[in-house]
Amino acid sequence: MSTTKVIRCKAAIVWKPGGSFSIEEVEVAPPKAKEVRIKMVATALCGTEMKMLKDKNLQHQHYPIIMGHEGAGIVESVGEGVSTVKAGDKVIALFLPQCGECTSCLNSADNFCIKLKQAETHLMSDGTSRFTCKGKPVYHFGNTSTFSEYTVMDESSVAKIDAAAPLEKVFLVSCGFSTGYGGAINTAKVTPGSTCAVFGLGGVGLSVIMGCKAAGATRIIAVDINKDKFEKAKEVGATECINPQDYEKPIQEVLFDLTGDGVDFSFEVIGNPETVAAALASCRESHGVCVIIGLIIGVQLNISGHLFFSGRSLKGSVYGGWKGRDGASKLVSDYMAKKINLDALITHSLNLDKINEAVELMKTGKWQ
Repeated sequence: MSTTKVIRCKAAIVWKPGGSFSIEEVEVAPPKAKEVRIKMVATALCGTEMKMLKDKNLQHQHYPIIMGHEGAGIVESVGEGVSTVKAGDKVIALFLPQCGECTSCLNSADNFCIKLKQAETHLMSDGTSRFTCKGKPVYHFGNTSTFSEYTVMDESSVAKIDAAAPLEKVFLVSCGFSTGYGGAINTAKVTPGSTCAVFGLGGVGLSVIMGCKAAGATRIIAVDINKDKFEKAKEVGATECINPQDYEKPIQEVLFDLTGDGVDFSFEVIGNPETVAAALASCRESHGVCVIIGLIIGVQLNISGHLFFSGRSLKGSVYGGWKGRDGASKLVSDYMAKKINLDALITHSLNLDKINEAVELMKTGKWQ
């Protein structure tokens, strides 16, 4: 069902670099060809947005902007040519599209759809925005812009899911859970009986732990400087938790002491270049695998080449290696079949107009 109606609703806008969120009334234009307009039901504040707010290396000139790249909702209307969803469908919003036509989508081992680069323009594919506020166009973010009560996305960034799925739970497969869980299962390919170390115990780090456990790891060491996160880490599968601040030695030496010869798999889920180097150095010399899951952009990694000499490897991962729409639909089905548990990852639920309170909770480590 296509429409020409403009919708007025609330959205959280960042007006300038380093600014906070401002709740404003915005106009959301109807979807054009191959686009979908969605009523957002649930979204999350991710570490990516936190970095965008404070890290000058990640800030750009595309302001004002509506951020948010993790969410779920209900299709309100569709543009001409949309065939995979219809009004009323429950859907997952995806920062990682799946067009089904590019070389990455056609490669079974690849998920980096070429349409992901559309996000770099912060506009729709025709070079314009579907948002306006106070007479000014507002930029999109991450192909999604979920910090708005209504948003418009390309069809390739929308995954239809089970009509019975609780959106306030399954929205986590939009980014956080899929990225962490898949990082362990798909990217690292954690093996049964292995030892893993997870650096960073936010929602994504907890999802990595869940993936390691599901893959059969027998020892999962959780690493964080916030001891308040240890209980939840153990609840989802960590076998032990350590705080680097409790030791005089570098954390990689601590992990070698604990394991004898390093871990089989390590995961950096913070986005700190120094932690990446420590995570890699924590791996077994002959075959250890380190996966970078935390967002690192605009900085250089300073890693000794000697760490690779004996056989260690360092890998990147986006969306946990899942193909966008296929992966989201599968994981929601797995949740409905009680194969995965998303409930433990939700610590707080706030209305959109409380988004700056959520930012403060993230800063204090109380928000996963």
